[in-house]
Amino acid sequence: MPSPTRVCIEHFLGSFLVISVMGALNYYYNLSSFGINAFIFSVSGLMIFTLIWISFTDQVFEISWRSAMLGGFFSMGIYIFLTSPQHIKIFGLYMSVMAFFHFTEFLSISIIQPSKVSKDSFVINHSPQYTMAAVTSWIEFFIEAYFWPGLKQYFCYVSYIGLALCIAGECLRKLAMLTARGNFNHLVQCEKAKDHVLVTGGIYSLFRHPSYVGWFYWAIGTQLILVNPICLPAYIFASWSFFKSRIYIEEITLLNFFGQQYVDYQKIVGTGIPFIKGYQI
Repeated sequence: MPSPTRVCIEHFLGSFLVISVMGALNYYYNLSSFGINAFIFSVSGLMIFTLIWISFTDQVFEISWRSAMLGGFFSMGIYIFLTSPQHIKIFGLYMSVMAFFHFTEFLSISIIQPSKVSKDSFVINHSPQYTMAAVTSWIEFFIEAYFWPGLKQYFCYVSYIGLALCIAGECLRKLAMLTARGNFNHLVQCEKAKDHVLVTGGIYSLFRHPSYVGWFYWAIGTQLILVNPICLPAYIFASWSFFKSRIYIEEITLLNFFGQQYVDYQKIVGTGIPFIKGYQI
């Protein structure tokens, strides 16, 4: 099997380039109709998927089509941002941010833990709650964009604040993953691996759970990008509640793994998320 990192990058960039070329041609020939654009991009995506389906099987296929899909969405997000009306363009920004986040999730795992990487490393299907939250935010955006376009147009500066927050959260999470390397895992581990060590240096000297901190603020940033006044507080509460529970459970295992070493670490470094203290003895 070829390197998962190579497969991921090649298909993300390949799809990105194809969709970008189609977008450039649409713009050049002034094909601004939503129906025409939807048809052209749908056919392009179907052709890419078919080519991947013919060329690859098993795990390579699973990684390839997901990478290509994300590359396509990343490109379409840029196209929407550059060509759509003011009150819609910020959704393109959101699309690109979402696509890049899930692409780099897989890419990071493929670099630090190539033997454990799988299609689930994209965390696209993180949980039913994650999917439902995303869909709900899309529904709110388009309802408000249709009935109150001024909300998305005149407060577009909020989107750029959200973009900055997403970039900061993304960088923090990926830095945490690359710092922890083989000690990082998407799932809470119940048994201590032989080579598992407690990472307290680098970004972990500032936050006990920097990857969660990054994801927490990234999630909030996505709703600022969309200028979603209803989903924004809902996302803050839901994300905070999720990470409060996750950190509590994870720290029980970390205390079992590392004992007094982790107790001492807890005394020096906070979790990084406001009002979450984790599990303490």
